[in-house]
Amino acid sequence: MARQGAKRNTRKLKIGRALGVNLWGQAKSPFNKRKYKPGQHGPTARGGNSSDYAKQMRAKQTLKGYYGNIGEKKFHAYYAEADNMRGDTPDNLIGLLERRLDAVVYRSKLAPTVFSARQLVSHGHIRVNDKRVKIASYQVKPGDVITVSEKAKQMPLVVLALEAGDRETPDYINVDSANFTATFVRVPSFADVPYPVQMFPELVVEFYSR
Repeated sequence: MARQGAKRNTRKLKIGRALGVNLWGQAKSPFNKRKYKPGQHGPTARGGNSSDYAKQMRAKQTLKGYYGNIGEKKFHAYYAEADNMRGDTPDNLIGLLERRLDAVVYRSKLAPTVFSARQLVSHGHIRVNDKRVKIASYQVKPGDVITVSEKAKQMPLVVLALEAGDRETPDYINVDSANFTATFVRVPSFADVPYPVQMFPELVVEFYSR
C-alpha cells in the first residue's frame, strides 16, 4: 500500500508541476500560492498574455488533472454529453464530472485523494445502494447511497481522510462519517464546487467547440 501511495503522490506532483498550481489545495504542496477564492471567476495567474488557444488548453488540462488526469477520449465524451444536454454546457460538464463515483468518494472524504478514491473503487471497496461498483467513472444519481466495505473501514487512509480537517464536504453530499456512508443529494452547478484553484469550464467548452 505504501508503494502504491508513493506512485499516487508522484502522479499528483507531476500534474501539479506541469500546471504550476496547487491543484488540490494541499497544505504541503510546493505550489501553495492560491490567489483566488473557490468558485470565483477571474483571469489566470499565469500566462496572462498567452493566446486564446493556450488559455483554453490550460483550462482543459487543469480540469482533467483535477479529476485524476482523465484520458482525452473520455474527457471529450463528457463535453459531447454536456453539450447535448439542456441548460448551460459548462455547468453540465461540471455536473457530469462531479457525478463520477471516484469524485463522489473523494468529495465525501472517504479517501484522501481522487487517485486513492479511484483505487478503492477499482478494488471493489465501494458500494452504491448496497451494490458493489468497480467502475470509477460510474455516474452517481441524486439519492444514491455510497458505502465502503468492512475491510476498507479498517484502512488508515480511509479513517484518516474522514478525520482530516483540511477540507469540508460540499452541501450536495451528506456524509455519515460514523457509518462510513455518503448520500449524493443533488447534481451541483459550477458555483457549488469547492475547487481550491481557479477553474474555467467555459474555456474548456470553447476549446472543444472550435
